[in-house]
Amino acid sequence: MAEPLPTPEAFIAAIAKTGNVASQGWMSILASMPFGQDAAAWLSGVGANPERFAALQRELIEKQSQLWGGMLARENGAMHAPVAEPGKGDRRFAAREWRENPYYDYAKQSYLISAQTLDRMVEDSTLEAPAKDRLRFALRQWIDAMCPANFAATNPEVMRQAIESKGESITLGIANMIADARKGRISMTDESAFEVGRNLAVSPGAVVYENPLIQLIQYSPSSAQVGQRPLVIVPPCINKFYILDLQPENSFVRYAVEQGHTVFMLSWRNVKAEHGRLTWDDYLAQGVIEALQVARAIAGSDRVNALGFCVGGTLLGAALAVLAAKGERPAESVTLLTTMLDFSEPGQLGYFVDEANVAAREASIGAGGIFPGADLAFVFSALRANDLIWPYVVNNYLKGRTPDAFDLLYWNSDSTNLPGPMYCYYLRNTYLENKLRIPGALTNCGVPVDLGGIGLPSFVYGSREDHIVPWKSAYGSTRLLGGDVRFVLGASGHIAGVINPPGKNRRSYWVGTACPEAPEAWLEQAQEQPGSWWPVWSQWLAQFKGGELAARTQLGNAQHRPIEPAPGRYVKEKAA
Repeated sequence: MAEPLPTPEAFIAAIAKTGNVASQGWMSILASMPFGQDAAAWLSGVGANPERFAALQRELIEKQSQLWGGMLARENGAMHAPVAEPGKGDRRFAAREWRENPYYDYAKQSYLISAQTLDRMVEDSTLEAPAKDRLRFALRQWIDAMCPANFAATNPEVMRQAIESKGESITLGIANMIADARKGRISMTDESAFEVGRNLAVSPGAVVYENPLIQLIQYSPSSAQVGQRPLVIVPPCINKFYILDLQPENSFVRYAVEQGHTVFMLSWRNVKAEHGRLTWDDYLAQGVIEALQVARAIAGSDRVNALGFCVGGTLLGAALAVLAAKGERPAESVTLLTTMLDFSEPGQLGYFVDEANVAAREASIGAGGIFPGADLAFVFSALRANDLIWPYVVNNYLKGRTPDAFDLLYWNSDSTNLPGPMYCYYLRNTYLENKLRIPGALTNCGVPVDLGGIGLPSFVYGSREDHIVPWKSAYGSTRLLGGDVRFVLGASGHIAGVINPPGKNRRSYWVGTACPEAPEAWLEQAQEQPGSWWPVWSQWLAQFKGGELAARTQLGNAQHRPIEPAPGRYVKEKAA
């Protein structure tokens, strides 16, 4: 049963509070991007090449005239070939009315023609590649937002549903929008369908250590024998760890346990105001290094096998370099999943970083404060706005529907805060100045950092369609780690490429026998294989187990006794 409509005053107040949940976030995204000078240079270039601009204008007018004439002809029963058509896989115009109704067909094609013209104006510009990339991304945000499918009057499905439901879809849509306004974000899934610890992050285990920044989870064995050396996983601190333990059928944690590893998972705290002075060094010392030491002590092992995912891999690399500089070698091998150590080609996230932007962050939260997880989550969504923003605006607010239950999108909405000093250090020294790759350019935990000093056998994974960590950037780690390296490339994107369990028999991956300097050279000699890359990693990791011993059912040890069942308290904390 639909919630009653709010009073007009309450409705206006809720909308004023958010300025429309999607539009407010979208505007903040564009405002944070360093593209003002790019746009000015672009317009200057347009003025410097009036002939090309005039040609594009003429082409635009010709196509719009052709479209208008075609619509008039359709009114008289004649048919004309489309002037512009959606790209393959564009689901915004799937409804039959976009093809069969002259009004909606005209709105669709007119939009596509205008969008194509704007794209060509950027592509034909004389801007340098980085500036052109930033401007292309910013313009694409605006183009996507202006799609006629995003507005009730120009979306045939919305109008049809409003008529068929006698206005109930409008009532439900308004209620959904007000509910999201109160949450401050767009609902992407039925959040009532999931609960961390009930049907997400359910691999059995216990928290065996905690400090103000992390909890360390040890998972219960599922095999009679386990490797002498445990596997310690460092997930990204910008997301919750349970992306690696969503549900049993797609849990990377469960798979690793089944392969005979004693698995430890680092669970980062969702920091609040009282943690707002934590630094990058704190994340290394209290986070990664502490987790490695405790796991070794509990397992009674000389070393561990370490795995880092995304930013967790960046932190792991820095931590291992710190320990190497101190003459310590706590790990036998290292696995990096969709990780950047060399930020020369940072992908679309690099569009948001320049000196002015970073300096502004440093001035506001660099000495203390919190970078809200919701802001970062919206940035990631904006990278794929036509998948992660606008479909939900249309579904939730214009059609009045409740999103389907989807565990991955529940995780995607479960954002995490970051302490200002740590976040600002990360932005400046990786994305902006790219110092981590340079031996001795950074001093962490009191010692100079040299990734080449790690010198461990390494398994490096990248996803071919990753828009957060481009696969060529992930490949860059093969030139920095100073040991024998195996590189594997998976199909799909940043998350779907990684979470690809063998039982699903989906997608594919590429393997090569060597790691030449150029990623293109690696791909040219690599062989594509169907299915999941997980067994390839498991086979590689097996050689570093250090032999086997009988699995212990008792978790922790005398010094580090179980504190609470997995997944623990920290992962359940919500961003304020």
